[in-house]
Amino acid sequence: MTGKRSDPADLLRQLTPSGVNPAIAMPSSGSSSGSSSSGPSETTSSGATSSAAAGDPASRDSCGEFDIRIAPDGTWFYHGSPITRKPLVKLFASVLKRRADGEYWLETPAEKGRIRVDDAPFVAVELTATGSGRAQELVFRTNIDEFVTAGPEHHIRVTVETATAEPRPYIMVRDGLEALIARPVFYQLVDLSEENGPIGERQGGEVQYGVWSRGTFFPLGQTDRT
Repeated sequence: MTGKRSDPADLLRQLTPSGVNPAIAMPSSGSSSGSSSSGPSETTSSGATSSAAAGDPASRDSCGEFDIRIAPDGTWFYHGSPITRKPLVKLFASVLKRRADGEYWLETPAEKGRIRVDDAPFVAVELTATGSGRAQELVFRTNIDEFVTAGPEHHIRVTVETATAEPRPYIMVRDGLEALIARPVFYQLVDLSEENGPIGERQGGEVQYGVWSRGTFFPLGQTDRT
């Protein structure tokens, strides 16, 4: 994307069709029952899209690449400067898509363009656990105040960094978009973890530990008990 705009609101206005209020043109953060200003809403795996945004993506003008980057801590940057207005970040995030090739795009009824994501586009910053065992529910809040409950449609996965051997945990938010689980939140998960999970998880002298949420067991790691 060419240009010397220093205000991300200018980009938002450019992405929005002429004569349309950007706040109206952008769909709200996805929820299964519609967003409400009176309280939090939970994101569904399919996400929410406006009828305008649901049109044929090929009909939108491609702007190539926007000079937008999402840092590993979830901070959005435009032309190298952080976007400090949370409502603006939420608007951009509501039209963020991930293609099959792994590329991230902002797509609106007017235009579309690629952006850079260093790790995951969101960060899970808070965890609330209710119930126990298989009936336990783990509800995560992201840095843009989306609420996601781990389960069959919102998997938790843990990778291990090759250089440091440290765990790198994620939860699926919607449509291929994940949230990196912040370290303090991951420590909460570890505190809630239990050994083995479903029958047959013990293999080769290693005991697998993990957490339950909505009847699904999510492995967090293994310990050697030989």
